[in-house]
Amino acid sequence: MSLHTLKYTSTKTWHSIVLIVTLLFLNLLWSCDPESVIDIEPDKNDSASLDFVYDDQALPEITIQTTADEWNKLLMWFDMNEDNEEYIVTDFTFKKGKYNFKADSTGLRLRGNTSRRRPEGAKGEVHNPEAPDWKHVSFSVKFNKYVKGQKIAGQEKMNLKWHKDDPMYVREMYCYDLFERAGVWTAPQASYSKLNLTVGKVSAYYGIYLMVEPVDNDYLKNRKTQFGDNQGFLWKANWGADFVSADKNRMGLENVTLTDAYTPVYDLKNRETDIQLAKTQLADFITKFNSKSGTEFEQWLVSVMDVELFLKTYAVNVLCGMWDDYWNNKNNFYFYFNSEGKFFFIPYDYDNTLGTSLLMNDAGKQDVLNWGSKSHPLVRKILAIEKYKNFYLQFLRYMIQPENDLFHVYKSKARIQNWHQLIGNHITNDTGEDMEIADRPASWGNCGFYRLLDDNNNFFVTKAASIP
Repeated sequence: MSLHTLKYTSTKTWHSIVLIVTLLFLNLLWSCDPESVIDIEPDKNDSASLDFVYDDQALPEITIQTTADEWNKLLMWFDMNEDNEEYIVTDFTFKKGKYNFKADSTGLRLRGNTSRRRPEGAKGEVHNPEAPDWKHVSFSVKFNKYVKGQKIAGQEKMNLKWHKDDPMYVREMYCYDLFERAGVWTAPQASYSKLNLTVGKVSAYYGIYLMVEPVDNDYLKNRKTQFGDNQGFLWKANWGADFVSADKNRMGLENVTLTDAYTPVYDLKNRETDIQLAKTQLADFITKFNSKSGTEFEQWLVSVMDVELFLKTYAVNVLCGMWDDYWNNKNNFYFYFNSEGKFFFIPYDYDNTLGTSLLMNDAGKQDVLNWGSKSHPLVRKILAIEKYKNFYLQFLRYMIQPENDLFHVYKSKARIQNWHQLIGNHITNDTGEDMEIADRPASWGNCGFYRLLDDNNNFFVTKAASIP
C-alpha cells in the first residue's frame, strides 16, 4: 500500500490558512483607519460552529451561575449517590472575543468516574458563602434541559473536564488534536476554556478546563455525511466490553437514580425504544466477528467496517499510550452502527495517556502489535491479516516522521508549548488545586519518570523507538 493513501488534510490546518489570509486582509484595512474594528466572529447565538467553539488557539471564558438552593441540591444528591445524574438549574455564558452566547435555565450535573467528587465542602455540608471550600470537579452542561431547542453550535450538551490526572494540562488535548491531524474524524473535538462559577452572591474562578464534545445524537448529526446517516444505534462501552460474549444481558440502558445505579457493559445511548432491535444487531455482530474465519471473515469484515479508519484510530491510540482502552482494559470507547449495519469505533477519554499508565508494565515501550489482551478479538483478528498488519505498521511509521507534523517529538513539543502559552497565565484558581504546570505523569502511575518536554526519558522519543 502506497504512502499517498495515508496522507490527510487537517481541518484545523486549512482553517489556520484561511484565518491568516483573512487577518492579512484586515490588516490592510486597519492600516487605512486605525480606529476601525471589523468583527469576523459570530454575532448571533445560533451562528457559532463547532470549529469556532472548539478552537484550540483561543481561550474562551465560561461562566456558570446558580442559586445557593440549587447548588445545595447538587451537594445533597452527591451525598445520596455519588454516581447520580441529576441536573440543577443554572445560567450559562460563553464569551469569546465579541461572541457572547447566553443560555438561561440550563442543566448542570457532575460527571466522571474516578474524577467525580463533591465540588464544595465535606459530606453533609451545605454551601458556605463566607468561606467556600471549592474543589475541582467535572461537569456536564445540558442546554436544552429546561428550555426546548436551546443549543450552542448545534450542541445540546457540553462536557467540562478538570485536569485531575494531568499536571501538564495537555494530555487529552494532545490526543484529540492528534486524532484530527491523523484524519480520524470519529474523535470528539476538544479545547480549553476559563471557567467561572457563581453560587448566589459568591463567585469563584475554577481555572482552566477542557471543553469536550459529547458523543451523542448531536455528535452523530454533525458527522452525518461521514457516517452515512445518523439514524443508527450509538453505544457506550463500559468496563468489560471485550466483544467476546454476545450475551444480551450485558446490553441495556443505563439507569442511575438517587438511590441506585445500573450500568450495563454495553450502554445504548439513543433510540431507547428500539433497545431489543439494537441488542439483536450487536449480538449478531459479536457472534459473526468471533465465528467467521479466513476469506469469509475478510469479506464480511470489509462489508461492515472501514478497516483502515479503525486501524488509524488504533495507531493513534497506541502511540498516545492509551492503556485504559478496548485492547488492553476493554474500556473507554463508543461505537456506532449506521442504518446499513456498518460499525464505527469512536475513541474516548484520553486523560491517562502520554506516560501516565497502569495495568501495563510500560506504555512507552510496549509492543505495538501486542498492546493488550490476546483474547480481545476486535484488534487481534484484524491484525492477524497480513495486509492490515502492514497498513497499521506503515501508518505508525508515517506518524512518527517529522515532516508529517504528527507524533514526532519536536513537532509535539511545539504544540504543547503553544498550548502552555495560551493557558499558562490562567492556571491559578480559587480551588487552590492544580496551580502549576509540571512535566510529569500522574502520581499514581507506574512510570513516573516519563516527560513530555524534557529530553530525558521523553515519552515521544521512547514510543517512536518502539515502532518496528
